[in-house]
Amino acid sequence: MEQINNPMTNYPQLQEVLNKISRAVQGEREDELFYDYLISQAPTSDEKQIIESIRDDERRHNRIFRNIYRDFTGENVPADGEETFEKPKSYLDGIKKALFGELGAVERYKSIRRKLPGPYRQILFDIITDELRHASMYNYLFTLNSTNKNSSMNESLIRQNATSETSTSKFTPDDWVRYITPLVNRALAESEEGINPEHLYQEFILSGVLVGLGKKPQEAIEQVEEWEKTGTSKLLAMSKMSRYFNY
Repeated sequence: MEQINNPMTNYPQLQEVLNKISRAVQGEREDELFYDYLISQAPTSDEKQIIESIRDDERRHNRIFRNIYRDFTGENVPADGEETFEKPKSYLDGIKKALFGELGAVERYKSIRRKLPGPYRQILFDIITDELRHASMYNYLFTLNSTNKNSSMNESLIRQNATSETSTSKFTPDDWVRYITPLVNRALAESEEGINPEHLYQEFILSGVLVGLGKKPQEAIEQVEEWEKTGTSKLLAMSKMSRYFNY
């Protein structure tokens, strides 16, 4: 696109946007190492292809951001400092990190989009749509791998709870993590539907509180949903009204 004359005069908030764009593309080397790790650890060719497609989209996004920065300044994005890569504890941990990274990017790119002029807003809208699609793909990978890993342990806990009055007071931290897996999976599934993050936090932290008070995870979810639908909790109903795309 043609470089905009005197951008700081025409758009007083542009410097803030340019700083955000600069941060969005820095750390590329670290990102590449992260994707290389995930691809090397993916257990199937299908999962490798999914991650490779996300990586290719992110490379394209970086090129777009660099072009936008150049359009406004006539300069390249400043070089970043030394980049370090911290290997995830596991493939599953890496997928989880990537999932929440995509959702975080949605929020950052929304703030950039709101302050950009004209055609650039559509460009950012397309990038945000890609990020939400990536989050959905990572959610699929996370659910697929966590289900495979924990299904036998979860089934054991379910059978145990169905046949006896097992006291959760004897649970180890890992027992609790396994026990609340339905809550985690439900939260991840809802995060891709564009629900206000504040509402998600309210809904699932409240569900966790109910689990701690003795309800089973599914019972806790159903209780919170009932409070929301019946209007017993006005705050839950109000927070759900706010969606991701508040343009």
